[in-house]
Amino acid sequence: MTAVLTTVNRVLLGLAGLVLICAGGAVLAAGLGLSVPSWWPWYGRTDVPLSEADRHRWRADGWWWPTVILVLAVLVVLALWWLLAQLRRARLAEVLVDSGDGAGALLRGRALEGVLAGEAGTMDGVAGAQVMLVGRRSSPQARISLQMEPHAAPDETLGRLTDEALAHARDSAGLAELPAEVRLRAVRHRAERVS
Repeated sequence: MTAVLTTVNRVLLGLAGLVLICAGGAVLAAGLGLSVPSWWPWYGRTDVPLSEADRHRWRADGWWWPTVILVLAVLVVLALWWLLAQLRRARLAEVLVDSGDGAGALLRGRALEGVLAGEAGTMDGVAGAQVMLVGRRSSPQARISLQMEPHAAPDETLGRLTDEALAHARDSAGLAELPAEVRLRAVRHRAERVS
């Protein structure tokens, strides 16, 4: 499903880019006084997208301009939503596990994330752990966020995370490797009163 969405997204981006490049090139050509196709609505430097007659034609109808503004506002909001969706990291829904028979099996990404977060969260000095799998289902990557307690030793925690939690997840899923990006954050705590 993710591959289909990625393909559709790329095709839509390509088509939108092609339309914008063609329209922009034709408008630029008309503005520079170069020859444009006969079907193009603007022919020269003095032409405008909406003539004065076109602008005044719908003035008597009170619904026209609010509708145009609403449609343009919706288009801007949809374009911004699409842009933010592109910037958001996609969570991996499933991981392809080598089952040994050549066919393979699918493991839910959230299940592997939960197990990895649970094991990382039980390590000494870790107050909480969040895990997100990204990448391709045949070669996932882990993004791990650890909340560290004040007494924790970051180097020991990273060593145990690599040698234990990540190794167990990699071995149980039958992956050749499981690269990880780990972010460490200190837990905020209240000051203790000394008597």
